[in-house]
Amino acid sequence: MTLFKIELKNLVRLAWPLLIAQVTQTLMGVSDTIMAGRFSAVDMAAVAIGFSITFPLLSFIQGLAMAIPPIVSNYDGAGKTAKISEATQQAAYLILPCTIMVVLVSLFVPYWFSLIDMEESLRKITVDYVLFILYSSPAFAAYQVLRNYCEGLGKTKPTMVIMGVGLLVNIPANYLLIYGKLGLPAMGGVGCGVATALVYIAMMIATALYVHLSPTLRKYGLFTQLFSPQLKQIMVIAKLGTPIALTILFEVTLFGVVALLLSPLGAFTVAAHQIALNFSSLMFMFPLSLGMATSIRVGYFLGREDLAGAKVATLTAIALGLCIAVITAGLTIFGSTHITELYTTDPVVRDLAISLMTLAAMFQLSDSVQAISAGALRGYKDTNAMFIITFLAYWGVGLPTGVILALTDWIVSPLGAPGFWIGFICGLTSAAVMLGLRLRFIQQRLA
Repeated sequence: MTLFKIELKNLVRLAWPLLIAQVTQTLMGVSDTIMAGRFSAVDMAAVAIGFSITFPLLSFIQGLAMAIPPIVSNYDGAGKTAKISEATQQAAYLILPCTIMVVLVSLFVPYWFSLIDMEESLRKITVDYVLFILYSSPAFAAYQVLRNYCEGLGKTKPTMVIMGVGLLVNIPANYLLIYGKLGLPAMGGVGCGVATALVYIAMMIATALYVHLSPTLRKYGLFTQLFSPQLKQIMVIAKLGTPIALTILFEVTLFGVVALLLSPLGAFTVAAHQIALNFSSLMFMFPLSLGMATSIRVGYFLGREDLAGAKVATLTAIALGLCIAVITAGLTIFGSTHITELYTTDPVVRDLAISLMTLAAMFQLSDSVQAISAGALRGYKDTNAMFIITFLAYWGVGLPTGVILALTDWIVSPLGAPGFWIGFICGLTSAAVMLGLRLRFIQQRLA
């Protein structure tokens, strides 16, 4: 029991700063949804659909950038400081061209949306929102490269501060652009896209200034020497970052596809779905942060060749995660009415969102287990199996189940949005079971 208490303290110590950073990032999306929803249900639905499309693209870029910290920290620990800037620039050579492709994709966005059956007003707002986000993707990618460079060198507090500033910029920018204050035109949901683009640019500039001005980072000389692209190094970074990026992509694209499949059912249905999804994403930050901390602890124990310690860390994290999930599930169920009223005043949207949040509470237990198990597997460096399992669970189980229940009468009469949320429960539960079994297999194999 003493070992569990000690490990519990270590996990909490690591997890709470990660939680603050992740919640701050999520609150940007929450503020967009709330402020667009108070403008109109159509604008909220447009932001929901647009976010569901752009978020997977940006998440993949972020996943690639997550390969930077282990490489940078490895060089730093080995005393090879001259290699740190070169490795970071090689990562930039991989990531920044991806954003150029994203910008080129924007040329086809209006045509693709013309093929989707949705209300004309909803289509126009969604297209404009998506375009502004895609145009700002190079700034987002540059920010991710710089952020992960700092974190690889142990500088995490600047990231937290800059993300907090980004949130403080996002809220007033939304207010001015959505409602048309200070002589600006009222842009509605499109204003959320413009505000988000401005925040990405602001965070990129702020992080670049920190890297340039920080006395402790200046010695690494990220901006003082330009290295030419080295294909071998770029491929090493791609091999490490791609499984992480794909794992993130499989999950977020599931929710994006569901938003598109719901769009023919009307703006009210999409808006209710987004409210439930938005709040669930905020609650997911608890197991996600705990999973990130678990990855650190497992890696630490494996470095000491302490297999028992790694197992204790994993079990402690899962137990803590389940306790937190019970609390957040209760909050979701008993506070659903008050929570939905923060997003919308429309009674139709509110009532449907309340029913979806009840289903959202049901998958928080399995969501906690799968997030922490995935974090532990990253600590064990078993990332390839992790992203295969994620794909099978989300796309092989969750989405087909949701489509059958929501849009067909094969089993029951079409359930609409609740059918997709039952699919989420099935997908996340299967992910929790498979990742848990894989984790146990890895532990037994090492033992």
